[in-house]
Amino acid sequence: MTNELREAIRGVRDRLDLADRRVGATTERTNVLEQLTGADYISLGALFVGWASALLFVRGEPNWALLAMFGAFLLDKADGWYARRTGTSSPFGRQVDSFIDIFAYLVPAALLYHFVLAPHVLASLVVGFLVLAFGGLRLVRHNEEGFGSDGGASYYHGTTVVHTNLLVVANYFVAVLVGWWNGWLIGLVVAAACPLMVSDYKAYKTDSTHVLAGLAAVAAVGLALGLEFGYL
Repeated sequence: MTNELREAIRGVRDRLDLADRRVGATTERTNVLEQLTGADYISLGALFVGWASALLFVRGEPNWALLAMFGAFLLDKADGWYARRTGTSSPFGRQVDSFIDIFAYLVPAALLYHFVLAPHVLASLVVGFLVLAFGGLRLVRHNEEGFGSDGGASYYHGTTVVHTNLLVVANYFVAVLVGWWNGWLIGLVVAAACPLMVSDYKAYKTDSTHVLAGLAAVAAVGLALGLEFGYL
């Protein structure tokens, strides 16, 4: 064996030595699991249910998928309530919550359009991209800027991923119940609404808006069950 070959083998072995790849116990190291709070575990529960929703869309069960999605919606609201009640809100927790929002709201909205509403794969490509891209940018900006304040009232900068999700869901029910409303029109409406997530629109965070969002979710659950069991 030549010296060149020995050096090459030694270099490969050194690169594969996992002991040198581990982060040492320093103050800069972040132990993710140790930072998780009860609110974060609720958020992870929302991720689990959101993933179940995605699988149901893929399996062609949109109404059950919507029910699972609204379960994720409920858990997403519960984690914020729990964090405020226990005083465990933190920048890390807000990052976790935004990560979960991608799978609780954006991915189900894109899958609902793709598997149920899209008239062509190119329409799904464009609409799904816009939902995910603008929604992701909206979450990044919110983590960077936080809430705005206007006369003591807090507001989101731009429309939220919840608004976009509910828009797609509403269009699904309209398409099912109103024959002439089709995937092309829905695609135009959703595509036009996506940039609003990174706009300067002030979406105020009030008790009334939370109540309206809850009522919309309850109505959507009723419609989904009605469609699934043939009442509508």
